[in-house]
Amino acid sequence: MTRRSMGVEEEFLLVDPADGQVRAMAAAALGADAARHEDGTESGHESGTEDGTEDGEGDVEAELQLQQLETNTDPCRSLTELGEQLRRARRQASEAARAVGVEIAALASSPLPAKPAFTPSRRYQRLRERFGLLAEDQLTCGCHIHVEVGSDEEGVAVVDRIRPWLAPLLALSGNSPFWQGEDSTYASYRTQVWSRWPSAGPTELFGSAETYHETVRAMTESRTVLDSGMVYFDARLSRQYPTVEIRVADVCLHADDAVLLAALARALVRTAARQWRDGEAAQPVRLELLRLAAWRASRYGLDAALLDPVTMRPAPARAVLDGLLEHVRDALEDVGDHADVSELYGALLGRGNGARVQRAAHARASSLADVVTDGVRRTLAS
Repeated sequence: MTRRSMGVEEEFLLVDPADGQVRAMAAAALGADAARHEDGTESGHESGTEDGTEDGEGDVEAELQLQQLETNTDPCRSLTELGEQLRRARRQASEAARAVGVEIAALASSPLPAKPAFTPSRRYQRLRERFGLLAEDQLTCGCHIHVEVGSDEEGVAVVDRIRPWLAPLLALSGNSPFWQGEDSTYASYRTQVWSRWPSAGPTELFGSAETYHETVRAMTESRTVLDSGMVYFDARLSRQYPTVEIRVADVCLHADDAVLLAALARALVRTAARQWRDGEAAQPVRLELLRLAAWRASRYGLDAALLDPVTMRPAPARAVLDGLLEHVRDALEDVGDHADVSELYGALLGRGNGARVQRAAHARASSLADVVTDGVRRTLAS
């Protein structure tokens, strides 16, 4: 069976190794990274940043805030290749950060109080002017997964059919329990911050590529979003690549968890595409229920009931997540990923998602700075 390609974008905080505070060092770190590549070697895969802009090519890029860096993998077809690329990209970002006295941390929000500092680009300044405090609050780090599709029609069919299954991916990835120095009580408080954008979140059924593109066009013509790059759907067609981009996840503390999410995302795409080819209609879940499912995944992560994607009724988190694996079992087995995914899934459940790990680190030390230190170590662990 042909394996669809997949690629991952990860965003990281830049933190001071001495006190755990975020530092606005992205420009300096990017300069250090560029200096190491003056010999002209290729540094990686082209990709857009969080809002769809094209700040450049390479594995390490700027983000909305100067306290962040983003990395990107090349398109990969095997989980082994993806894992190697994720770790290489993390090492490259770490080397760039360390060259200017900071570290990278795969934490989806800063545990310590932080005041974001905007990257000085024309686009980001327009965002700041239009959206004010909403934009200024967006010091959050996500994980975006691109999965290859054969056409826009197939891509929209996939977007329609994976809608109920995105909340479990969010629950697995939850890695932002602390916000401005306090425990938010959420597994993914990043989701709550991110959902304030007027164009973010789950979507209604589109039914066709024509309707999808008409919707995006109407959103841009409303003059609310800056352009189509600001259409922040939980799952969308990429503007640059023949992919569906799944955008619900927090950045994962452990690289292995990012591999797991990508494998599940690819299996969801394969399953949905097969349903579409077989004439199976998309599940007509109302948008209001999708929003509730996302909220529960954001609030509780692995630690309390989620909404079952089939019934849209509460069920234990483990049952919902096991149901996700069963839903995509055939797709995983088709490409030989089932054994690896089962192992990665078991490891994540055993240690907990990032939110659980961060809270455990805080309980051990009673210090949010130590949470950051532990996060830096885990970001680069093999």
